[in-house]
Amino acid sequence: MSITLPRSLCKSASRRGTGRRRVQRALIDTEPLTMAQPESKKIFFENLSGAGKAIAVLTSGGDAQGMNAAVRAVVRMGLYVGAKVYFIHEGYQGMVDGGENIVEASWESVSSMLQVGGTVIGSARCKEFRSHEGRLKAAHNLVQQGITNLCVIGGDGSLTGANLFREEWSGLLTELVEQGLIEANAVEKYSALHIVGMVGSIDNDFCGTDMTIGTDSALHRIIEVVDAIMTTAQSHQRTFVLEVMGRHCGYLALVSALACGADWVLIPEMPPEDGWEDKMCEKLSATRSRGTRLNIIIVAEGAIDRHGKPITSGIVKDLVVKCLGFDTRVTILGHVQRGGTPSAFDRILASRMGVEAVLALLETTANTPACVVSLCGNQSVRLPLMECVQMTQEVQRAMDGKRFEEAVRLRGRSFENNLRTYKLLAHRKPESELPVSNFNVAVLNVGAPAAGMNAAVRSAVRVGISEGHKMFAVSDGFEGFYKGQIKEIKWADVGGWTGQGGTLLGTKRTLPGKHVDKIAEQMRLHNINALLIIGGFEAFESLLQLYEARATHEDFCIPMCMLPATISNNVPGTDLSIGADTALNAIVETCDRIKQSASGTKRRVFIIETMGGYCGYLASVGGLAAGADAAYIYEEPFDIRDLQANVEHLTEKMKTSIQRGLVLRNENCNDNYTTDFIYQLYSEEGRGVFDSRKNVLGHMQQGGAPSPFDRNFGTKITAKAMQWVTKKLVETYRQGRVFANTEDSCCLLGMRRRALVFQPVVQLKGETDFVHRIPKEQWWLKLRPLMKILAKYKTSYDVSDSGQLMHVVRNRAKESDASVAM
Repeated sequence: MSITLPRSLCKSASRRGTGRRRVQRALIDTEPLTMAQPESKKIFFENLSGAGKAIAVLTSGGDAQGMNAAVRAVVRMGLYVGAKVYFIHEGYQGMVDGGENIVEASWESVSSMLQVGGTVIGSARCKEFRSHEGRLKAAHNLVQQGITNLCVIGGDGSLTGANLFREEWSGLLTELVEQGLIEANAVEKYSALHIVGMVGSIDNDFCGTDMTIGTDSALHRIIEVVDAIMTTAQSHQRTFVLEVMGRHCGYLALVSALACGADWVLIPEMPPEDGWEDKMCEKLSATRSRGTRLNIIIVAEGAIDRHGKPITSGIVKDLVVKCLGFDTRVTILGHVQRGGTPSAFDRILASRMGVEAVLALLETTANTPACVVSLCGNQSVRLPLMECVQMTQEVQRAMDGKRFEEAVRLRGRSFENNLRTYKLLAHRKPESELPVSNFNVAVLNVGAPAAGMNAAVRSAVRVGISEGHKMFAVSDGFEGFYKGQIKEIKWADVGGWTGQGGTLLGTKRTLPGKHVDKIAEQMRLHNINALLIIGGFEAFESLLQLYEARATHEDFCIPMCMLPATISNNVPGTDLSIGADTALNAIVETCDRIKQSASGTKRRVFIIETMGGYCGYLASVGGLAAGADAAYIYEEPFDIRDLQANVEHLTEKMKTSIQRGLVLRNENCNDNYTTDFIYQLYSEEGRGVFDSRKNVLGHMQQGGAPSPFDRNFGTKITAKAMQWVTKKLVETYRQGRVFANTEDSCCLLGMRRRALVFQPVVQLKGETDFVHRIPKEQWWLKLRPLMKILAKYKTSYDVSDSGQLMHVVRNRAKESDASVAM
């Protein structure tokens, strides 16, 4: 996944930066945070020193994939700034027991942790820490090591315990002096305990952060199982009831239902209305009557009805068998959701949070409240820990009081819109209840295939039909368009498309410029009133050409919208593209295997070539997620001196216990320093110290089933686009025809920081480097210093935005159904 930092977080985001023009903005979430923006001087983290400080890191409560990445980031960032860093094994239990449970960490001790699930330093639930005597023992053990900075990775219970420990700290030290266990001067020397939390939980039930560490990986496990089950269910015409974890939070159930197109979902925040049993059976029966051979029902483990009575997977199964007689099976996923390798998103999230946590500890004072490092949209932020805990507890109180609408709202805009989008796509209204618009909307894919395109097309078709439009599918992009490969597509035609990789409609790189006459003729023939284009840079260029063709062809004076879908993530006007997350996971999975091979043979460096054209997104963000030593990209020029410095760095690394190296290279980073050249250079310069191997990943980055993120991003951004199309059609319908020739009727819908934004494509021309097919400003360049720091390179890193503490505020009631959040 991919995550945005504040604009000033790095010295130079791009060597060709430009100011953004004014764009038509459509904010999706009400900002849940407020922050003052004072004018301040830039602060570089090399001016912050950890000398004389001791930082301890522990994992507590239930384990979650990505915790190890967070531990690794805390240790390496702490050591980088000159602090001592300690592991506390077995969570709070290890802190209470002390002794060998508190161990000083080294740079090498966190090697090979990044790709490991769970937590290698152990986690335990500790009753003793809940008592005053237990916390007194813990304080004694920390003071003996000189530790006054604590980084806690866990859920709300773990973080609440940490805050109580901090509040009692001075009193505990006084007691220790009275008991003669520490010297009197220790009270002044270790006068304050500083706490920073990171939320590690697969449940995503913590208010104040959009995603908790482990949630994305848990979704990967669930979707892998659902995809596998769907094949066997189809073979035998079965209904499967899947129970997923989440305690009292339905996030995993809801998002996995959205990602796999489940027929029914049951979550604790929004129990079904009375009589839901009959409605569910009617829905399952109707789905089968349309020729579908399977049904999927997802049940959250905490699901209840309106009266607070539990709804279990067994109850649902018995109901289906009794009412419909369908062959029905139950699968309880259980702890498999917590296991396995962390996803690319979780590794990046945890690495960024770990670095931010150390910065927070360096900047904290005795008066600074305990904070939690959170994800807000695509931005790392710090929030007061107890504000987040109190908001989280409010959700449970609302559910206990049967105020379910309030509980959904308190979960946040993302949760609200997941629920709204699921209802929109999963439950088809009867024909008699559908509006009649008399508008025809065409959807097509342009450019190279990207995972998630099919989910986007499914969403477009179903939302369009729900809005009353007649939907048309164009095969093979604009090449198929001018050849007349256009046909109407129905609701049932896109069933099961969400989990399909590639593009079932087909796609071509052909631009429409040379064929505008034939395309205009086809648009008249099929009476196309609006156009939805899903694709990469070619789609952006195509939309510009169609906009310019309006001057000579009135057929193109219709609402036109483009959705970014490319693994390269090189489309201007958006931070993320459909398909990029799936490609990142493919790269990271391959790099994990390669690193394992290198670890076995020792003293080996792998040079990996990634795709992306001139855009270095996959190489840079993939390098951060895979723990690479270097990543060569076009946007950050390099020369032979840089290559030599990297070789020398790896030579020094081979003298340690980490005797392997991983270097990523974007395919077009340099015309002369090719993958073969770099491989030969490393082979020659490393002779006698390490040997080298190369690997070109190629089109495997485009294939495979889409990740949960790409399925949901594609689904929700398309739903938003179709609602915009409907609005524009109504606005521009005059005297029996649609006529739209303004700039804002030809838009790209992209994600910028924490908002989905409609931007006229003509206004994005100034932000685009057309020669190299990349935006002039690219947010992810600000992540590159993190990769270098965690690989032990000296680098400059602007942390001016990092020190500001935000505050959580209650979400306001929704005003519009049109919004679809990340």
